[in-house]
Amino acid sequence: MRMPAPIRLRELIRTIRTARTQAEEREMIQKECAAIRSSFREEDNTYRCRNVAKLLYMHMLGYPAHFGQLECLKLIASQKFTDKRIGYLGAMLLLDERQDVHLLMTNCIKNDLNHSTQYVQGLALCTLGCMGSSEMCRDLAGEVEKLLKTSNSYLRKKAALCAVHVIRKVPELMEMFLPATKNLLNEKNHGVLHTSVVLLTEMCERSPDMLAHFRKNEKLVPQLVRILKNLIMSGYSPEHDVSGISDPFLQVRILRLLRILGRNDDDSSEAMNDILAQVATNTETSKNVGNAILYETVLTIMDIKSESGLRVLAINILGRFLLNNDKNIRYVALTSLLKTVQTDHNAVQRHRSTIVDCLKDLDVSIKRRAMELSFALVNGNNIRGMMKELLYFLDSCEPEFKADCASGIFLAAEKYAPSKRWHIDTIMRVLTTAGSYVRDDAVPNLIQLITNSVEMHAYTVQRLYKAILGDYSQQPLVQVAAWCIGEYGDLLISGQCEEEEPIQVTEDEVLDILESVLISNMSTSVTRGYALTAIMKLSTRFTCTVNRIKKVVSIYGSSIDVELQQRAVEYNALFKKYDHMRSALLERMPVMEKVTTNGPTEIVQTNGETEPAPLETKPPPSGPQPTSQANDLLDLLGGNDITPVIPTAPTSKPASAGGELLDLLGDINLTGAPAAAPAPASVPQISQPPFLLDGLSSQPLFNDIATGIPSITAYSKNGLKIEFTFERSHTNPSVTVITIQASNSTELDMTDFVFQAAVPKTFQLQLLSPSSSVVPAFNTGTITQVIKVLNPQKQQLRMRIKLTYNHKGSAMQDLAEVNNFPPQSWQ
Repeated sequence: MRMPAPIRLRELIRTIRTARTQAEEREMIQKECAAIRSSFREEDNTYRCRNVAKLLYMHMLGYPAHFGQLECLKLIASQKFTDKRIGYLGAMLLLDERQDVHLLMTNCIKNDLNHSTQYVQGLALCTLGCMGSSEMCRDLAGEVEKLLKTSNSYLRKKAALCAVHVIRKVPELMEMFLPATKNLLNEKNHGVLHTSVVLLTEMCERSPDMLAHFRKNEKLVPQLVRILKNLIMSGYSPEHDVSGISDPFLQVRILRLLRILGRNDDDSSEAMNDILAQVATNTETSKNVGNAILYETVLTIMDIKSESGLRVLAINILGRFLLNNDKNIRYVALTSLLKTVQTDHNAVQRHRSTIVDCLKDLDVSIKRRAMELSFALVNGNNIRGMMKELLYFLDSCEPEFKADCASGIFLAAEKYAPSKRWHIDTIMRVLTTAGSYVRDDAVPNLIQLITNSVEMHAYTVQRLYKAILGDYSQQPLVQVAAWCIGEYGDLLISGQCEEEEPIQVTEDEVLDILESVLISNMSTSVTRGYALTAIMKLSTRFTCTVNRIKKVVSIYGSSIDVELQQRAVEYNALFKKYDHMRSALLERMPVMEKVTTNGPTEIVQTNGETEPAPLETKPPPSGPQPTSQANDLLDLLGGNDITPVIPTAPTSKPASAGGELLDLLGDINLTGAPAAAPAPASVPQISQPPFLLDGLSSQPLFNDIATGIPSITAYSKNGLKIEFTFERSHTNPSVTVITIQASNSTELDMTDFVFQAAVPKTFQLQLLSPSSSVVPAFNTGTITQVIKVLNPQKQQLRMRIKLTYNHKGSAMQDLAEVNNFPPQSWQ
């Protein structure tokens, strides 16, 4: 007895759509799946096509349909076109190369590729191009290559896309398709042209040899220029017209291929300059289609070696995009301008006002891009205007922007400040507006700036005093204010401020403020420490309130905060036992010198101009050098086994007191100690081993290199990658020469890059000067630096590294340990 005919696909869809609940829909699906399984078991050829079609619909709804895989293969083997069509569709949806079942259809696809009907051949090409595995591609690549040479445009376009899939799966078969590509671009059919450009793009991206071949031998650029010119100059063509533009999809594909061909190639770039200018000026921008073509044109102009006038035209197009009502277009424009601002700074500057207006956009992603671009545009000429806009933005922006914006303002102000008063006012404004969001180093940096601005001390302490009256919410601001009041409290009560109207403050009023900070619930432990120290300092600045200060200090000798208690106990001891030393110990801080971290030259930046200023060289000391506080800091690095770095300077210059590379856990200035100070008898002396100072720093490394030592990746994070390569000398096998290579895969350069290192005391280490301080974006270049390590005991090498650099307007810093040195580098 035969089963009744199964329902049609249309009826199944209608039935499922009537389901009111998910459970009801599941019940319908399970019932129909059971009927389909029964039909499959009975080998019912009449309704197999209908059942597989229903199964594919259920698969699209998310229900399991794997039991129909073999039925798809049976339909593919059928001679009826309707069966083949559903069978191939099922294979593309239900099969992939992870299942061995797909290999069973290889022979069927091969037969259908040689079928007499073009539509059957097209089905086979589509399936192979969609889910063909590497084994299938190897077996069937010959048939695809034949169809690529056929005169039938319907098959050629499908064969070209199938060839793309074959190349992705089996790149070594690329050369097989090279002869077939010669005549593809002479085709009139736009479908063939489009797929041909996709195939050529794939070949150029995957093989540098193919790219060079198409540039030189095939003269591909002139052909593409001719096709693109015909597209933009041709009249209305209804079959290819999209919003008044002739085949924009083909134009975009050609522009992308031109970008690949013109990159780092002068001749190819020269050949396409004119057509890119024509596309940029003749494309209609009222519709999104035209904007898409213009955006691809801009990317191509920026990526090839184009003329300066063409680059300005591209940036002007992006400037017009910023005025577009579409948020996506504005975001794309800002992102593109951010990538080009380093190379075409002046051209981007012309659109500064439009970019600043984007800071007021309601879309947060546009806001962030506009903020990053605004910081990139700051220079010595526009610093005042740009800071005014960015400070206004800092006032009104969302909390998630405040930290990055504050960091960017600090960096820009430090680099381009027109005067010290402006610099101090700007940073105080940031602390007042977004003090709780600033980085940890903002407080010491501002304190250093204030200390070095001797003529601004009275003005600064008065401004800070007024800023914290009754408001202790911004803790960094309160910390700076407390420090300044402690240092310059005498200037505050003297009322001798020339920059603005002085205020009359008594000693008791100043102490009232500091005591309020001590007892405020908003004050952190660090802030209370600043306040207590400030009160103690005022005991030498004030004359009438010393007894009150003693009383406050003694109260905190029993504080539950251990840090505060320790400070108070020590200050009490100063009052009671060492009062004769108090005025000397609490005298004003001297001017702080900012030490450069890379070489003996400090970069002084004024209004956008950079001038090297040689640092003052002190006379060499007559005796051996003290280690100063270096060993104390080394203990923080994980034991007392870290060796200082041997400086590369000749012996006629003073030796570094421990070396700035020792300071891997902070920015403490170890090199600023006076070199001529006599060393106490209990402090061990550092003698400079001669092997590193025998002229190696000025000569080639070695002529007898021992090769074969594998390189390692010492650090890879946030787009920054540090690789170590090793060399050993036969004449002195205890010396290992490590060459570091720093690369940057992000879209923006990393500037002010400094690499520092420390090794255990059983080793001796010397860092030579780096090749640059800028790590170029997109892995377009590297920084190299040489490290020499003496390992006389042949112990396993360990190293701790510190990386500092500026990226996207923020100062970055990171520590890492390197313990995976290959044995050949130290044994």
